[in-house]
Amino acid sequence: MLVGSVFSACATPQQIDLIEREQRRLRTETTSALEDFDNIRSTLADTRANVQQMQRDLDALREKVEEVRHQLDRQIGQSTREGGQRIKELEARVAKLGEELKTQGALLKGREEEMKALLDAAKAAPGSPESRPSGEGAGPSDIAKETAPAESEAVKKDYEEAWRLVERKDYKTAIVRFKAFLKKHPQSEYADNAQYWIGESHYALREFDQAILEFDVVRRRYPKGDKVPAALLKQGFAFAELGDKVDARLILQELVDRYPQSPEAGKAKQKLKALES
Repeated sequence: MLVGSVFSACATPQQIDLIEREQRRLRTETTSALEDFDNIRSTLADTRANVQQMQRDLDALREKVEEVRHQLDRQIGQSTREGGQRIKELEARVAKLGEELKTQGALLKGREEEMKALLDAAKAAPGSPESRPSGEGAGPSDIAKETAPAESEAVKKDYEEAWRLVERKDYKTAIVRFKAFLKKHPQSEYADNAQYWIGESHYALREFDQAILEFDVVRRRYPKGDKVPAALLKQGFAFAELGDKVDARLILQELVDRYPQSPEAGKAKQKLKALES
């Protein structure tokens, strides 16, 4: 209080007004810097999600390459030239996706550095708060993970709402809803069905490459589920739609060998005959 009194006594009204305006300007700049920080943090989260999705796509393609190698080794009468060409094509796709992943990784690193620099500047600005309110800006480790819930009417309702989108042929929205369902209920008894309908929706949209990857998730993640034969059948059909008769025959023959009594096996045999003609 003594210092304030002395300062007030020494400063003119014009000087006091100038000081107050400068303080307001600094507070405004600090608020703007914090808003920029929040915007960059949001962009960074989107970039990180893109990188993670590309990493999953890359892993799926690599698994497909290894699967094709294995199938080529054991397939009787398989054309070495055709199989080798298919391997080269898949490896080229993996390499391309790998380059895109590197690009996204570099972008992510740049965003992180930009966010850190902005945060440091905001903290250093006069009048900036020492810390944010409790709970704001919580990271992934602060969020409780969902435990596997018991099957309930709510879970069934979520699944049926997504499936009705397929019935209405709103496939793009159905894909989003089924992915949200799997994220929310990963241990649900409907999980393999939800994954299968993601593949079916891509197939209906004629996005055959993506459909193949999604159907492959069904067979890998839910090997004992009742949707595996259907996933194999539509995966074979998708290869055929892409003009890849080699992989189409491999997948359909695997379906016939593993599930000879399934309704899908009969359809697979019919498709195999059509591919031979």
